[in-house]
Formats: sequence, C-alpha cells, structure tokens
Amino acid sequence: MTVGVRHDDLRRKNRAMVIASVRRASQPSRTEIAAVTGLSNSTISTISADLISEGILTVAQSGESGVLKRGRPQVALALQPRAASVVVITLSLNSLAAAVIDYSGRVIVHEFSKPPTLTMSEQELQEAVADAVETVIGRAGDEVGPLLRMTMAVQGITDSDKRTLLWSPITPHSDVRFADLLENRFRVPVTVENDCNMIAVALRARDPERYGENLIAVLLSNGIGMGLIQRGQLFTGSHSSGGEFGHMIHIPDGAQCRCGRRGCVEAYAGNYAIFRHARGESEFAQPAADIDDLTMTAMAEAARGGDGLEREAFRRAGEALGFALGSLFALFDPAPVAFVGLGTSAFDVIEPAIRDALARTAGGQHNAEIDFAMQPDEAPLIREGCAYQALTHVDQEVFAAGAAVPASAPRRRKARVLAAQ
Repeated sequence: MTVGVRHDDLRRKNRAMVIASVRRASQPSRTEIAAVTGLSNSTISTISADLISEGILTVAQSGESGVLKRGRPQVALALQPRAASVVVITLSLNSLAAAVIDYSGRVIVHEFSKPPTLTMSEQELQEAVADAVETVIGRAGDEVGPLLRMTMAVQGITDSDKRTLLWSPITPHSDVRFADLLENRFRVPVTVENDCNMIAVALRARDPERYGENLIAVLLSNGIGMGLIQRGQLFTGSHSSGGEFGHMIHIPDGAQCRCGRRGCVEAYAGNYAIFRHARGESEFAQPAADIDDLTMTAMAEAARGGDGLEREAFRRAGEALGFALGSLFALFDPAPVAFVGLGTSAFDVIEPAIRDALARTAGGQHNAEIDFAMQPDEAPLIREGCAYQALTHVDQEVFAAGAAVPASAPRRRKARVLAAQ
C-alpha cells in the first residue's frame, strides 16, 4: 500500500533538516547543506530564502565563511541570533546558575549564586530559581529576540515527563514542580532535566564524530551520575530520568549512601565516600554533605605518594566504577565513555582499579579497547546541554513548522511585567 505524505508535513520536515544543518555546521553554504540533507539545490534555495525572509537564518558576513574556494564564492548561512532566545537554569548543591542564550547559542547574560539548598523551604527554593530567571531576563534587555523556551537541569531524579524534581540529595523536599512554577510565571514552555543527561547531550553535540550514536557520560563528583545515549536517543526511562548509575548496587547491604540505601556505587566512589574511607571512618557513618575541591586534591596527592588509607580509598572507588561499567557494558555493549567533573583530576589514581574490575566482568572482556575521555568541568557542559535541548525544540516545534512566534512570548522589556503577574 502506498502511503501519502502531506505537503505540510514534508515542508516541515525539510525546513527542520535545513535548520538542523545550519545549527550543527559552522556557517555552511547551500551546497554543503544539500550534501548533508540529500535535498535538491532548488529546494534548499527556496527553504533558505523563506527562512531568511522570516528572520530565522541570515547570510554570514563577508570573511566569516572560512576558506574561499576556486570559482564563484559560496554564500554561507548562519542562525539569526535575534530570532529567539532561551533561558537555561542549573541547580545543584548550594549552587544556582541562570543564563539567557540567543538563537545562535551565544550566552548573553549569566548569573551565579550559592543558596543553601539543604536548609531552604520548598517555596524558598522555588522562589530562588524564579528570581534568578527574572534577573537574567531583566539584564538581557533588548539584546535578544523573544523568549521561547526554558530548560532547567537539576542534580537528582526527574520524572520522564520533564516536569518535576522527584528526589535530590541537594534538598530534603521531593516532588518539586519547577516546570509548573516557571511556566505560570514566565508564560513559556519549560522542561526539567537530569544534569548528567544534559552533559551527555552537550558532549555528543560537541564531538559527534567521537561519540556517534552511543555515549556514556559518568560524573565523578560528590555524587556519581550518568547520562546515556543509545542509538542517538537519550535514555530517560519510563517513569524517571533513568540512568541512575551511581545508585546501582555494588555490595548488597554495604556502605551507607546519601540516598538512604546501602551498598550503592556512589557509596564507594563519590567524593564523600572516598573521604570517609580515607579517614578510616565506618562505612555506615553519615555521608558528608559536600567535600571541598582542595580536600579531594590533597587526598589524591597522598594516594600518589604511596600505600595508605588514601590509596585504598581511591582503589575502592575505581573498583566500584569498574564493576558497574562492566555490568552496563554487558547490557548495552561497550560505548565511548567520558568521565566528567573534579574526580577526573585523580583519574590516574583510580584508572588501574577501574580496568582491573572491568576485566573481571563479561561486559569488560575487551576493556583494553575501551578508551576514556576526560572533562574536568561539568558546569559548561550542563549549560550547553540545556541550551541545545531548548534551541532544538525551538527549531523543530516552532520555526520548522513555519508558525508565527507566539503572541504571548515575552520580549525582554515585558518580562518583568509578566513575572509579576
């Protein structure tokens, strides 16, 4: 049976392909877009002309399109920065950041604060987030286009509908409905994402050749997190954000974890666990809320210096990570792994134990072929992942459809009025 394709659906699909090509590439020409998308040159010309007239794309300024080739110069296309804007928010333990991003992906305004997340009431925590958003919107002024989307990344478990923080070690409160609050206050769609998922999204966008369709991003910090991409799709689970690598069981009824259970990978590999073991404390001691960077650096140096509690603590951390990765590889097959966060500064101390544990699992039987990439600072990656998610939504759901910008989308000068409603 022949299935017909509606003209509107085909038009939307083709527009989405052109916009995506421009976002992924560095100011591509129409010919380069045609090569990537498989669309005809005439179709590319028609679509790009429409997108330029609508203020979504623009012709790159002379000299910005890279090396000139022989023959007629190629006209490079770029995203129009003022076509739209998005807001990204990142919330972790005692840390809150918000930024306004223009349509080209450039950060226009960035604000950072250190609220005491563990002791704030639920309302205070929500208000702190909303106030941070209001501040960056107000500071952006008229520099950017209409606000069309917000993405919030949070340390913890979020629901698969991307609306609610279900549980987090950064706050005693559960089921915090951040999306509802922000949508009601700012009148734009909002999603709430797990921070490690956003790290994985950012890494794949940064280096698609290395990561291709599969990627495992492991956060080594006070907690242990993971973002997993399989066959080009972010794994989010059926109910929650999924990928809770740090809370897989390493040793049943073992060391005390921040989540309240015992024996989790994090209870051996998180900063607080390494600190606890290095000090010779009981595995059942209450986990410390946070361990500062200098303390972790000093423990790593001590571990490098020779045998002792510090070296044993890092060995146990590596062992927990290695066995957990081996179990993961047995399910999904090995994929490129990126370790992210402060813990990468001590990777030379833990890698031998990781590889030794991996070699003892079915999933890690080819572990000599498994290479690890390092990214010491997770904050920019979380922000980039949020921005990519938000801007891709604008690309596909607003501009690809050829829909007018919603009349309710606030411009900067209206934002404070909307926020006060």
